[in-house]
Amino acid sequence: MNQCDRILKYMNDFGSITTLQAFTDLGCTRLASRITDLRHKGIDIKSEYVSGKNRYGEKVSYKKYSLAEKSVS
Repeated sequence: MNQCDRILKYMNDFGSITTLQAFTDLGCTRLASRITDLRHKGIDIKSEYVSGKNRYGEKVSYKKYSLAEKSVS
């Protein structure tokens, strides 16, 4: 299983993934590049900025990726 496969499985299993989760849980240090690879394969992935605080209490923003919802007709 390659990194793209693992990231796709992670999003299916947990709903979304962040850079920290990719690094900690999957050992992937270039999540944005793998997301680009998946998008080039035709996988519809949405991204949104999430706000949080770092260990110093400063506000930070980061992206959270998830599989786009399929519309039901």
